[in-house]
Amino acid sequence: MTLETWRSLTPEQARRRLRDGYTGTTSGWCDGWAQANLLAVPREQAFDLMLFAQRNPKACPLLDVFDPGARSSARFQGDITTDLPAYRVYERGELVAEKTEVTGLWRDDLVAFLFGCSFSFERALTEAGIEMRHTTAGRTVPMYRTTIACEPAGVFSSSMVVSMRGVPASRVPDAVRICARYPAVHGAPVHIGDPASIGITDLDTPDWGDPPVLRDGDVPVFWACGVTPQAMVMESRPEFAIAHAPGRMAITDIREADLITP
Repeated sequence: MTLETWRSLTPEQARRRLRDGYTGTTSGWCDGWAQANLLAVPREQAFDLMLFAQRNPKACPLLDVFDPGARSSARFQGDITTDLPAYRVYERGELVAEKTEVTGLWRDDLVAFLFGCSFSFERALTEAGIEMRHTTAGRTVPMYRTTIACEPAGVFSSSMVVSMRGVPASRVPDAVRICARYPAVHGAPVHIGDPASIGITDLDTPDWGDPPVLRDGDVPVFWACGVTPQAMVMESRPEFAIAHAPGRMAITDIREADLITP
């Protein structure tokens, strides 16, 4: 299928394709519909995670919280255990498995959280003539750990993870202005320019995703990233957690237009 075909899918059509075995990135999918990062934790940690999200809205913009044990919600009318391309399973902070479905691992006490994803503002940037070079190249956006500290909450603490996109220097102000209207999907960038000043030593070796695609005249622009909750899991080491594989998102039934501020 072409990228334009992926863009035209409805959330229901996209989730059906994911359920049927597609395991790649969802960047560029389902124009007009929000994508989301998944993290599910036991009910006893759910309040702490909600508080962490409230204290760190740039990294963890909260879109939805499921009832304990639930696999769907009004904002995600699929099956959270089968309808993502790939999942990661953590035990005491250690990545123990990567799976294409987690039905057999789902528990009645798990609470699923959906956090906003920067893929949702990429369409607006593209429509403004700012190319998403990773999408054109068929790659997953690069993501990096930083030295930017998140505010801790309960048992949870972490540094921020960021995603990076190369933007022509003349278009950086436009990118900031456009993304600032999307606070529910990370909003404006958290850093522009020198990666070392936020603790990134080598742009070509991201912690998640693929190496970046940069052209002459590009400036590295960094947005808070919804992989931050997974870094939080690795640092805080809860007993059990299930997350999406980076770049392989939940396609929600939330319209992007409903997430835009005036």
